[in-house]
Amino acid sequence: MEFRDVMTRRRMLALGAASAALLLAGDRVKGASAGAPHPLARGRAVIPTQNTSPSPTPTPTPAPPSPTPLPRRKEAVHRVHDVLPDAPPNAISLTIDDGPQPEWTPKMLDLLAEHDVKATFSLIGIQVKQYPKLAQRIVAEGHQLCNHTMNHPLGIASMSSRQVDREITEAHDRICDATGVVPKFFRSPGGAWSRAVFGSAARHGMLPIDWDIDPRDWSRPGTRHIKKSMLAAKGGDILLCHDGGGDRSETIKALGQVLPKLKARGLSFVLL
Repeated sequence: MEFRDVMTRRRMLALGAASAALLLAGDRVKGASAGAPHPLARGRAVIPTQNTSPSPTPTPTPAPPSPTPLPRRKEAVHRVHDVLPDAPPNAISLTIDDGPQPEWTPKMLDLLAEHDVKATFSLIGIQVKQYPKLAQRIVAEGHQLCNHTMNHPLGIASMSSRQVDREITEAHDRICDATGVVPKFFRSPGGAWSRAVFGSAARHGMLPIDWDIDPRDWSRPGTRHIKKSMLAAKGGDILLCHDGGGDRSETIKALGQVLPKLKARGLSFVLL
């Protein structure tokens, strides 16, 4: 083979090797472009850009609204017209205590909706903490809210002012946080009152409320007994029932018969 042919062959081999190298580098760059930039891209190393923008500042949770204090009372109200002086003579009011409770509160709400009755629900703070959506449903369906303390201490009347205030304040905050509603009423557990209880309720802008008709349904005395007690209601009465604190099947069954009968007698359910 002549010298000229040898040189020509060497140049062709060199060109082929260079072309293969370029193709291989191009494939690597192409494959890396799907993720971070490949170091060989454009012939220089590429350093990924870091995000230096500041993190967004979290939105603070708004504090519960500050209530307007009321004068301290010496006794709780137990008549509709003590709360609503302009209510008609045939007005009565239904109050439901010790919820929200996941089994019985929905059934109570369904029953009230069926009979077009609005009620005042006395909520326990620890229950609201566990079941905030039920508290929200109560408000969404047009019912009234009442503070019933954080833990329902039956001995609240013998507690110190600081202990009473803690019970009422914590429940106030829980109810406000869950529903956006500031309770206008306070019901003491078991109807137990003291100077400290009246004072704390007043400082929180809440009217203390009791009741006229109490079927003691919390003790499960039987549907017949609950029904008989409730049917004794007359104009101006505040009625007490429960959706929390235990099996409330007797209460639900009794109210299913009582509500239409009271309305048929010309009594009108009003919100406190």
